[in-house]
Parts: sequence; C-alpha cells; structure tokens
Amino acid sequence: MVITKDMPLGQVVMEHPETIEVFFRHGLFCLGCAAASFETIEQGALAHGLDVEKLIADLNEAVAGAAAGEAEGSDR
Repeated sequence: MVITKDMPLGQVVMEHPETIEVFFRHGLFCLGCAAASFETIEQGALAHGLDVEKLIADLNEAVAGAAAGEAEGSDR
C-alpha cells in the first residue's frame, strides 16, 4: 500500500502501526485526538507547519521497511 497525503491519519496508523514513530519524529503527536479519524495527513501536517512531502516519503519508507521485514520472516 502506498500512503498518500489524502489518507486519514487514523486509517494509516491503524493499518500501519509502524508509522507512529514517523509521525512522532516529525512532531505530529495528535494521532489519538478526535480529528485524526477524519483529518488527512496533509491537513494535519499543514496545521503543524510540517513538510508534507517529506512526511509522506518517510511514512512510505517505514511501510516498505516493515513489509520487507515481514517477507524475510516468511522465508524462514
């Protein structure tokens, strides 16, 4: 799955918990607030003055890393 700036924050965190660390590293700590269920990644990032494109790139890197780790584990 590719993460896009139009996806709701809550959906991304629920489907990819490995992204929580990325959100925190970027200073986006409102993952548990009510807005996270309907606010998009872009809306949250802009509200906090974050670089949306860098955040999306880092989120996709985290998801890809987790997927690669799962694939390696299934080979054993």
